[in-house]
Amino acid sequence: MIAGKNFFVLSFLILFSPAFVFAQKKSKIQLQQERQQNLEKIKETEKILEETEREKKSSLGELMALNKRISQQENLVGTIKDEIELLDADIDEDNQIIEALQNDVSHLKEEYATMLFAAQKASGKTDKLMLLFSSESFDQLLMRLKYMEQYSKARKEQAKAIDKVQHLVGEQVKKTEAKRNEKQTLLRDEVQEKENLSELKQKQRKVVRNLSKEEKRLKRELDETRKSLVELDNLIAKIVKEELERAAREAKAREKNKLKEVESAFETATLSSSFEENRKKFPWPVSGFVSQKFGRQMHPLLKGIEIQNDGINIQTKQNEPVRSVFNGEVRRVAFFSGIGNTVIVSHGDYYTVYSGLKDVFVKTGQKISTNEEIGRVRSTPDGISELRFQLRKNIDALDPEEWLKN
Repeated sequence: MIAGKNFFVLSFLILFSPAFVFAQKKSKIQLQQERQQNLEKIKETEKILEETEREKKSSLGELMALNKRISQQENLVGTIKDEIELLDADIDEDNQIIEALQNDVSHLKEEYATMLFAAQKASGKTDKLMLLFSSESFDQLLMRLKYMEQYSKARKEQAKAIDKVQHLVGEQVKKTEAKRNEKQTLLRDEVQEKENLSELKQKQRKVVRNLSKEEKRLKRELDETRKSLVELDNLIAKIVKEELERAAREAKAREKNKLKEVESAFETATLSSSFEENRKKFPWPVSGFVSQKFGRQMHPLLKGIEIQNDGINIQTKQNEPVRSVFNGEVRRVAFFSGIGNTVIVSHGDYYTVYSGLKDVFVKTGQKISTNEEIGRVRSTPDGISELRFQLRKNIDALDPEEWLKN
């Protein structure tokens, strides 16, 4: 009977250990949340992709949206695979638990049969009363009576234990079947999502073929953008120089203005410090996805051509609002033919630059707050809606993705 109890206790601990249940449940929840997040991102990218496809002409924006969409689809397929693998591991573990429980039932039944046989054998030799009255002493009679009561109680407990373990087996089998059904659903989802991925890659190849024929136009657009970005760099350098010169003039101001100087310097230092403290916490200036990252990189289509991006490009939906990422003061509003309207905002020693605006709702010298709407993104004739966002410390360009929240 001891062996049977050990099996039962082991199975019970495996089944109902809080750490085991929590660890498995947590992993499953994480994967389900990841899948939901992927689906939400896919939904947003699909809207952006639809807008670029409306023009019936292949564009670089369409290609970037397709690249992002394929990446998201691959992540979705990967998450579904992880969910299937987790369920496989769960089902294997469930089968081991069921096997252990069934072994418990077998051991308990064997022990119960032994007890019944022993009881029948004892009953066949002599009547229970005869067994009691044949005791040599009163103490022996009491001992025999106590033994018979304990033996009867043990048989009843053994029967209850068998029922309990059989019930656990039934419950575990139901849970395992539910997981198998869930796995079948996920396998069907995986097949469907792989088909979607294949269709997206076919679209991608078609767009690449079409754009390869438009090399001259793409190079012309790239040259125009580069010229505008050089003008923007010069403007930013000019603004920073003006700020430094203004600080120098204030430093030479008369004695009566010293308090004002200190207050101005303190305000700038406080704002800069506050800006730095919020690293990785800044809201995104616009919804969408990063279509071009920070730094030097190869052109996504034109072979042998490198691009230097001093910020990031965020592809978004038409007429999407553009918002300030932090409190600050508008230093300049300007227009460049290649990149549209641009707003430059000062945050102490830091500056954020928003280019590619159709409408601008702020003006130079205006104080603005975090998440305040400063304009709306413009759309190109090709149907591309894209914000160019820069972050600088004085004139030094920084990677915005290292400052925006994940």
